Amino acid sequence: MGTIRVLLCCGAGFSSGFLAQKARQAAKKKKIDMTIEARSESVVSEYMDKMDILLVGPHYASALPKFREQCEPRGIRVDVIPERIYAALDGEGVVALAQRLSEASEEGAK
Repeated sequence: MGTIRVLLCCGAGFSSGFLAQKARQAAKKKKIDMTIEARSESVVSEYMDKMDILLVGPHYASALPKFREQCEPRGIRVDVIPERIYAALDGEGVVALAQRLSEASEEGAK
């Protein structure tokens, strides 16, 4: 398995930016090959070729069907970041969620 490319999205990308920073630190500490970026939900479509997993802030859960429609045909897994992970800026929680989604994606490809 290569690098897991994760994009976090929220309204303006600020709060997810802090969470992405914590997640990068957690991935590095655990020696997990993962890139984690944060962007505004308005530019997600510009990053389709640069992500394997899209994690959406809990306040954008209502946009999940739209994101899945855009991403899943390209093999990009999409999920909502649980409120407890988002509110606590829990980088380890983001890394664990991304790993689970990546593993589920690999299982589905077999």
